[in-house]
Amino acid sequence: MLGAMQDWDLRVTRIIDHAAREHPNREIVSRWADGSETRTNWAEVRHDALKMTQALRKLGVQPGDRIATLAMNHSRHLVSWYGAVGVGGVLHTINPRLFDDQLEYIANHAEDQVLLYDAAFQPIIDRMKPRWTTIRHYICFDNGQFEDWIAPEDGNAEWVTGDERDPCMLCYTSGTTGNPKGVLYEHRSTMLHAMTSIQPALFDFDARSVMLPVVPMFHAASWGLPWGGAAAGIKFVFSAVNDPAVLCELMNREKVTHSAGVPTVWLATFQHMDATGVTLPHLRQAIIGGSAAPRFMLERLMKAGVNVAHAWGMTETSPIGTTGARTWDWDDLSFEQQVDIKVMQGRTPFGVEIRCVSLDDPTQELPRDGQSSGALQVRGPWVIKRYFKAESDATDAEQWFDTGDVAIIHPDGNLQLTDRTKDVIKSGGEWISSVELENAAMSHPAVAEAAAIGIYHPRWDERPILIVVKKAGAEVSGEEIKAHLTKTVAKWWLPDAVEFVAEIPHGGTGKVSKKDLREQFRDYKLAE
Repeated sequence: MLGAMQDWDLRVTRIIDHAAREHPNREIVSRWADGSETRTNWAEVRHDALKMTQALRKLGVQPGDRIATLAMNHSRHLVSWYGAVGVGGVLHTINPRLFDDQLEYIANHAEDQVLLYDAAFQPIIDRMKPRWTTIRHYICFDNGQFEDWIAPEDGNAEWVTGDERDPCMLCYTSGTTGNPKGVLYEHRSTMLHAMTSIQPALFDFDARSVMLPVVPMFHAASWGLPWGGAAAGIKFVFSAVNDPAVLCELMNREKVTHSAGVPTVWLATFQHMDATGVTLPHLRQAIIGGSAAPRFMLERLMKAGVNVAHAWGMTETSPIGTTGARTWDWDDLSFEQQVDIKVMQGRTPFGVEIRCVSLDDPTQELPRDGQSSGALQVRGPWVIKRYFKAESDATDAEQWFDTGDVAIIHPDGNLQLTDRTKDVIKSGGEWISSVELENAAMSHPAVAEAAAIGIYHPRWDERPILIVVKKAGAEVSGEEIKAHLTKTVAKWWLPDAVEFVAEIPHGGTGKVSKKDLREQFRDYKLAE
């Protein structure tokens, strides 16, 4: 017996159709690198995206062709997301912070046909053009070039139709080991992710929401915000620069209610607020992901009346995996108990399943007891099955994907990340979490940033050392930091040494590069 409901393929162009039809005049604000600003709306974004599909067809773009972008956050970039998928193409967002060898690899591996880019990245274009072998057309977003390109078109066009499992977007991992790997999202997986993301327990979007995303549109599908935001008909405020003074001014003038970024973004914002006395009275939802946020950061936001959605995910999960939602007994909890919950990475929405397995025996699933720490695995309809062009699946027979994270799952389903499997420190047969050491160190008032790595030890196999960047004008000793750590970590976890540096290396996505730190300190000798 067949069902009796209408066929309605889950293709992402339906999202922009909805936004333009139901929220046509909701603003999209862009603050450009030169300080100028433009305003558009969902109806105009859809119209320009349709014009872009016509222009792409004239270039000979066919369904399945990859269309790349090299750009920051702005409305033209948003138009290109929908224009690329609307022609049946696969949107490929390229991270401009990657090294040249990585830029060469991913564009050629993706076989990109068209590249749309910001003028600020012209030096990258000039440098990489001879090395990009498949790109046939280059279109600049700035100086009227994008508008001139689509101007001859009338927008009287139809989106390309097809199966909801057709690919729509391609994102590459940062490639901390080996070459970056491509993650190919489907229309169906992206639609399911978008519909889930707007729930109160996640991004908490409705038509009143005003979102300033600091997470760049070239990173991990911008956490799905351009899709989910359109589904809810929110107002977007984009900034092509991430200067805290610019962001705070925009947030106050445009009455931004939601923002999303990695912990380093919030740290820079706090520093600006402390130096100037500025506040963010309209902000009510802060989404923090990319790496674990220190407790003091969550406390500060929560005391200001901001709900913190402390999230975990990765490119391979589209990227939502878990989000720090309020529990059923939230109103009965003390502030400290609420922070205890928010400092973890939260619970899964419907559509995501997680489990932990033993680090020493991956066939052994660990209990959700709030104590057992193991390798985190995930599965669901927006979780990767195989990497782009890979010959074999990235998952096992039951479709569990090994995330590379080390975690604890609590009885109430809350996920607590403790490390990366490649960063966890094994000392005397016991595991030490580098993340917990770092967060504890960063709660010291003189510490701006901290990173913990394992160093070879002849007796204990590995012992931790802590690398610290001091806040400007602050003075602190290694012994003072160790004394501070004794308040929150076990004695045997204490680092054998504290080293002060001017800066800690970061990768292309803004995360601390433990790989570079380990190389920097590879000859470091610990006392026996």
